[in-house]
Amino acid sequence: MNNMTRTFAALADPTRLTVVEELMQRGEMPAGDLVSHVGMSPPAVSRHLKVLREAGVVTQRADGTKRYYRVAPESMRAIVDWTIAHRSFWEASLDRLDAILAEEGGAHNE
Repeated sequence: MNNMTRTFAALADPTRLTVVEELMQRGEMPAGDLVSHVGMSPPAVSRHLKVLREAGVVTQRADGTKRYYRVAPESMRAIVDWTIAHRSFWEASLDRLDAILAEEGGAHNE
């Protein structure tokens, strides 16, 4: 599995996406604070953080007994780069869809 596949697979889960959004809005946070923000048990949050960490979406640092998490900027940059690289495909696809819908709309008016 390549890095982008792992990134998208990790973010496909709504809870993990919520965790990432919290970290993006609030910055680095200890795992315990994330528990209260996402409303899940500590073991469940820990499992989600492990998936995000293994996918390279978040990084972890230890400070005493606490573990702090933050979004890995390079993973977000990779998503932006991927999106921009595929922009022309999506624009062309939407243009074709517009043309089909316009054609079908004209056929119904006859």
